[in-house]
Amino acid sequence: MIFRTATRQDLPAIIALLSDEEAVVDPRTVEVDEAYARAFEAVDGDARNELVVLDEGDGTVLGCLQLTYIPGLGRHGQERALIEGVRVRADRRGVGLGRELLTWAIDRARARGCTLVQLTSNKRRTQAHRFYGSLGFTASHDGFKLSL
Repeated sequence: MIFRTATRQDLPAIIALLSDEEAVVDPRTVEVDEAYARAFEAVDGDARNELVVLDEGDGTVLGCLQLTYIPGLGRHGQERALIEGVRVRADRRGVGLGRELLTWAIDRARARGCTLVQLTSNKRRTQAHRFYGSLGFTASHDGFKLSL
């Protein structure tokens, strides 16, 4: 398994992972429209963002996540890392790939000097909540969202 920065060629596989977390979506059926391309370029071009894929070693994307590094005055000016869009392909769950992916991301944030890693998860994803807890995350805050 290889952890690497996503490339434009990975975009269909990433969109497939994010589009349906219960099924394996064939990346060849995914349309990469202008909105997706624009969003990828924005993330890829921002030094405070990393879009990471878990590659089986042959270019097959089995998982993904986005790491965003947030500067701030809280925590005595220390940077924090936000993990978003965590997915492992549905047919490859339960064998430790998610743990490897999150552990890699946490280690990456620690090496950068971050003093906190945070993430949000939909309240309906109770299995994911147990998984995050097993990695040491605590449900210390309630999150709020406002769609615009």
